[in-house]
Amino acid sequence: MKDTSTYPLRLPRSLKDAVARLSRQDGTSINQFVATAVAEKVSALQTARFFQGRKARADFKAFDRIMKRRGGKPPRPGDELPA
Repeated sequence: MKDTSTYPLRLPRSLKDAVARLSRQDGTSINQFVATAVAEKVSALQTARFFQGRKARADFKAFDRIMKRRGGKPPRPGDELPA
């Protein structure tokens, strides 16, 4: 990480204690643990936004037509629905 910046972070003591405990269990520094947690949250929010955009452009009538059409090939071995 060549391009980094610092950010003073204030946490409630109980949350900071939990982060310290979990980062020890994880074998990482508190800084690395918090950076990873923030990256996971950013990723989750961006993923949700991506799928909201896809949903807005979806053609549900076309989807229903495709799902209701007959024919096609049977499932390949291992792709069958559970009984």
